[in-house]
Amino acid sequence: MSKILEGLFYSESHEWVKVEGGVAFIGITDYAQNSMGDISYVDMPDVGDELAKGDEFGAVESVKAASDLYSPVSGTVIECNAVLENSPEAINEAPFDSWIIKVEMSDESELESLMGPEDYRGFIEGQES
Repeated sequence: MSKILEGLFYSESHEWVKVEGGVAFIGITDYAQNSMGDISYVDMPDVGDELAKGDEFGAVESVKAASDLYSPVSGTVIECNAVLENSPEAINEAPFDSWIIKVEMSDESELESLMGPEDYRGFIEGQES
């Protein structure tokens, strides 16, 4: 059973969003990292990049597959997680501590279109069956 944290928002493409004062921390879920296996590389955008909700902003690669990353919110990339450049496996070890990018959100109302923990749990159970 995949770990799902309370207080976060979730997308159908398996990104999680944690919000702190208008800034969205974005990473991939426990379900996503379990599905991918050992993560070997994380492709990230540049600081200053403007993202619209649904835009591809990078990719996560593992020995099994490469998976594109999609921004669950619109805004400006203000930081990329430098730890992941040398230690991409940190996502496997602690997916909810290993955010990939921080985005200064331009429209916080977009969060309303994302799933909460219960909805996401139902969503992944539907994918597993």
